[in-house]
Amino acid sequence: MADRPPPNQLSDELREHDPAPALAERWGSYLRHDRRRSPHTVRAYVATAHRFIHFLGRHRGEQIGRFALLALNASDLRAFLADRRSSGLGASSAARELSAVRAFLNYAAEQLGETAQLPRTRAPKRPRTLPRPASPEDAMGLAHDAAGGASAEWIGARDLAILLLLYGAGLRVAEALSLTARVLPVGPSIRVIGKRSKSRVVPIVPAVAQAIEDYARQCPFPLRGETPLFVGARGGRLNGDLVRRAVRCARQRLGLPDSLTPHALRHSFATHLLARGADLRALQELLGHASLSSTQIYTAVDAARLLDVYRHAHPRA
Repeated sequence: MADRPPPNQLSDELREHDPAPALAERWGSYLRHDRRRSPHTVRAYVATAHRFIHFLGRHRGEQIGRFALLALNASDLRAFLADRRSSGLGASSAARELSAVRAFLNYAAEQLGETAQLPRTRAPKRPRTLPRPASPEDAMGLAHDAAGGASAEWIGARDLAILLLLYGAGLRVAEALSLTARVLPVGPSIRVIGKRSKSRVVPIVPAVAQAIEDYARQCPFPLRGETPLFVGARGGRLNGDLVRRAVRCARQRLGLPDSLTPHALRHSFATHLLARGADLRALQELLGHASLSSTQIYTAVDAARLLDVYRHAHPRA
C-alpha cells in the first residue's frame, strides 16, 4: 500500500472537497481523547464548529471544504458574530463561540500541515461580573432545607452530604457526583478528579465527613469499590439535575436569591476562605484552577464585599 502524501502535498482538489463537517467531527474526537476535554465542552465546541460551517455555506453560497476554512478573512468572522448576536446571543457567549471557532481553524490548519493565518477580529466585550457568594448562614440553611424537603430520609442525607461537599470543600457538582465508594470511610482528605481528568487532594472537615458517613449508613444500596458514592432513587449514578432541582426548591422555600445555585456554594467556599486570610496559590490548588487568573477573581469579590460593608456602615459613606 502506497504511503499517503504528507498533508502539505495534498492536491487543492482534495483539500477543497474534504467536507468541513467531517473535519469538525474529527476535531471533537481530538478534543475528547487527546486534549481530555469534558463531554459537555466537546459537545459545545463541535456544535459551534458546525454552526460556523453552516453559516459560511449560506454566507458564501458554496459548499465549505477544509481548504476554504483557511481562506477566511476578518469580515467572515465579523459576519458570523453579527449573525449570532442578532439571534439573541449575549456578549460572553459570543466571545466563547469566537474562541471555539479560532481553535477549530487552528486544528484545520494543523491537519493540512500549514501554519494558521487567522483573520484578526476583536471579540465582543464581556461585561465584568463577579460571583455572588452566599453568607455562611444562607449556605448552611439551604443545605439543611434541601435535605428536609427530600422524599426519603436517606435521600435527604445524600443531598445534605453533596451540598456540604460543595460548600465545605469547594467541589463542582460534577466532581462530587464522580466520587466512588472508595472514599469510604472518609478520612481527612479525598482525591477528586476535576476538569480535563486532573486530580487533586481536597481536605475534608469533620462536619462534611460526618454527613457523608451518615448518608452511607442510611443508603439502601451497597456502596463498594468503584460504584458511585452518590446514587439515585434506583441505585444508579445520581443525575446533577436532581441536585440543582433540590437546591431550587429549597431556595424558593427560604426566599433566597436565584443566584444561590449549587455552583454558588463553591464560590462561597472560595470567598470565605480568602476573607479569612487564605493564600491565593493554596486556594488555586483547592479549587483545581489551571490558571491563577481564574482564582484572582475572588480577590475582587472580597474587595466588593468590604466596600459594601463600608457603604452601609460608615456614617459618611
